[in-house]
Amino acid sequence: MRSVADKVAWVTGAGTGIGEAGAVALAQAGMHVVLCGRRTDKLEAVAARCAGRAIIETLDVSDKDQVNAVAARILDQFGRIDVLVASAGINAKKRNWHDVSLEDWDAVIDIDLNGAFYCCKAVLPTMKEQGEGLIINISSWAGKHVGIVTGPAYVAAKHAMNAMTESLNMEACMYGVRATAICPGEVSTPILDNRPIPVTAEERAKMVQADDCGDVIRFLAVLPAHVCINDL
Repeated sequence: MRSVADKVAWVTGAGTGIGEAGAVALAQAGMHVVLCGRRTDKLEAVAARCAGRAIIETLDVSDKDQVNAVAARILDQFGRIDVLVASAGINAKKRNWHDVSLEDWDAVIDIDLNGAFYCCKAVLPTMKEQGEGLIINISSWAGKHVGIVTGPAYVAAKHAMNAMTESLNMEACMYGVRATAICPGEVSTPILDNRPIPVTAEERAKMVQADDCGDVIRFLAVLPAHVCINDL
């Protein structure tokens, strides 16, 4: 395993869930962490858990101009971006074919897929110039297996995210850039609050927990630079 002390991580969707857990785990590993999300109060609470190693950037990843501006500010402050964790994601409550609205479809695709693409695109030139970099896209079991529970927009977005991750490895590996799609099943995070059928506390306790995913994110970050895991 390698040291990531004083390297720089950019985490989107860092205010809650997997993004929060990943950010805290990377800070504990000694990284400087840039926390991004739409709710400043949530980001401030996460920053308090990062032992002085985090800064906050309010960001809507579906806005490509905001994404590029944040990436530029990170480079101005730190001069590099070593790890991107693209964890921003939503799902609609009315999500299946018979009740999903066009607006909800667009929102899921804009944040879950386009937002991840904008962030990957923003960091790629810097990572290529550095000769190294790791992109971790937070996908889903729904990115590998089609099901009814998550609905067509989420399934489509996560399948596309997995394909995007694979293509990054094919095109950017020669520059030292690696990408991994993390594809967990049910994880006990706030996104479950938007399920059409409420999830009980007992059911949540049996699921993968956000901190488990944080441990996986840290594990990927400290792997040697010659190790690439396409999906996990």
